[in-house]
Amino acid sequence: MSKDKTANAASVAATPSSHTAEVFASTQAAQDTVDFIEIDEVLTLRRKVVRAPAPKGTVLFLHGFPETLTVWKEIATMLAGDYDVHAFDWPGYGQSSRPAFERFSYAPRAYAQVLKAYIERAGIDRSKLVIYATDIGALPVLLLALDEPTIARQIIVGDFAPFDRPQFMWENLQNLKAEPTASPTRTYMNKTSDEILQNVHRRGLSPAEQFDLPADVQQDMTRSWSLDGMTSADAFAHYYANFTRDQHCLEANLTRLKTPVKVIWGEKDIYIASEMGIEFAGKIGAKVNILPGIGHFPHLQTPEQTVEEITASLR
Repeated sequence: MSKDKTANAASVAATPSSHTAEVFASTQAAQDTVDFIEIDEVLTLRRKVVRAPAPKGTVLFLHGFPETLTVWKEIATMLAGDYDVHAFDWPGYGQSSRPAFERFSYAPRAYAQVLKAYIERAGIDRSKLVIYATDIGALPVLLLALDEPTIARQIIVGDFAPFDRPQFMWENLQNLKAEPTASPTRTYMNKTSDEILQNVHRRGLSPAEQFDLPADVQQDMTRSWSLDGMTSADAFAHYYANFTRDQHCLEANLTRLKTPVKVIWGEKDIYIASEMGIEFAGKIGAKVNILPGIGHFPHLQTPEQTVEEITASLR
């Protein structure tokens, strides 16, 4: 692990902003750390852990593209008084490892094994665990749940593509799924990284609904876009190279999905339309909550609502 990574982790672990006096006090009582955890000889993950004084349960957050673990900071602060909170950077994102494609595929199925290893190495009690997964984080946890139905007490997923339905996906996402459009799309994403990082969370929202990211979140995403010869867009493209295969795997095995699942979706998600979430929820008999006026990043646009969904699942 490089000294630069350690220094950056320390900068992210700054004292959380005071949402309210009550939240600030509860956060001070909790133990909030950012460090690194080794998964295997190839992968080391940067993680954030908030340990409550007397936890009622544990929440594990799984981020999407082009995010890093910093997107969960405000939500972790709000949960800190009552729950242990975990979050990590996926391989290829933030300050986690970015091995060559020949050593790690970045496929949803590979991410599922990373998730399993993290839960085991972090010593998390599955019986009191809620996993909240968005975007690229959602398919891996569902694939894991097919084989590990007790992986969590409940899984909350949203704004992702469980099935191979390109018609419900933004054009650039459709193009990443296969050649000859995948490589040019990956190149374009790398060339326009500044625009992506500035506006990815605003697209599809009216001017009144648009919002700015906290400065530390924006800075971490920008600083972490390219490390060790790989960009987040490169990792994203590798994920999509295996996406159709793993979507088919999930859909063909839905009868094996026994872990309780809740589905949350932004009504104004232009990247993956809410029809995808409605179909998925219908096929597994799960509750779906379509959030009016919300885009692809509910946890950033309305973090308080995300906290309410999670605490309801842990009651």
